[in-house]
Amino acid sequence: MIPNADQLLARVITLHTRIRDEVLAACERQALEELADVAAEDETGDTIYAVDRVGEEVLIDFFKRKVAPEWPLVLIAEGLPSGEIVLPEGTQSADALIRIIVDPIDGTRGLMYQKRSAWSLTGIAANRGDATRLRDIEIAVQTEIPLVKQHLSDMLWAVADGPLRAERFNRLTGETQTIRLHPSRAPSIAHGFATISRFFPGARDELSAIDEAVMRAVLGPPPPGKAQCFEDQYISSGGQLYELIAGHDRFIADLRPLIYRRLNNDASPGICSHPYDLCTWLLADKAGVILTDAAGETFDAPLNIDADVGWIGYANAAIRAQIEPALLGELQRRGLYE
Repeated sequence: MIPNADQLLARVITLHTRIRDEVLAACERQALEELADVAAEDETGDTIYAVDRVGEEVLIDFFKRKVAPEWPLVLIAEGLPSGEIVLPEGTQSADALIRIIVDPIDGTRGLMYQKRSAWSLTGIAANRGDATRLRDIEIAVQTEIPLVKQHLSDMLWAVADGPLRAERFNRLTGETQTIRLHPSRAPSIAHGFATISRFFPGARDELSAIDEAVMRAVLGPPPPGKAQCFEDQYISSGGQLYELIAGHDRFIADLRPLIYRRLNNDASPGICSHPYDLCTWLLADKAGVILTDAAGETFDAPLNIDADVGWIGYANAAIRAQIEPALLGELQRRGLYE
């Protein structure tokens, strides 16, 4: 267990507030073209934009000064040399007390074009070396980085032995109020949002075909002039978790690792989610969202920057019972699941 977890949580909440405020300030004062400039390509193949650097600068300085002196740590994030650094400087990885995995801005592309909120994500686990996994995370914090024209911003957090908590910040008044979020209680995806992620070119045809087959198996042929259900391609894994937690979406599946593995003999030809994108899975679990991996097994992944992570989220047990047999059956038919 992480010692003084509540104190550590309070400091991470302070960090998230700073990242939110500084990224918002950068969005307000810089031209869209500047924020959309490519700053680097990281080891996972992800493109790092100029707006990403705003969050990273706040991140490293904060952990170095405010956290590492009391909790020696391994910081894991894209953009760092080899994907991680140990703080305080000179500390050996084996001597660190905790491992912190962070995505300062998840949903960069939507934010930099001012289309949709991004999210700052942090997960903290006791240090088990390279054996540390997402399932070991004991503290999770997720904070909305809203659009410039948006005045409300949500923050969610939880510790392993406590409930999900959430607050809504009003940028206009400076006031914060407690909110209660819960997944949809609907027994079916009918007339709700149900999505199989297909954000980028490379396997959209296969993913679309799976989506269509599953929807037809679950809901039957679409009636003329009627919409049976809807989808929402939110290009942020943290944002997708929030949509499930808040009751906006009923089912989301990110199957890209399965597809890419078959298409390219285990070498991913496209972008997948990575552990830092799903490091706040604990919040969804605390809310009651049912999470599995892309093959319907226990959701988990190594705590690093390069593992390709597939996942499936159901708002409740009834939705899972409705969708999972058809989904796994279709994956098996296509040779993606045994």
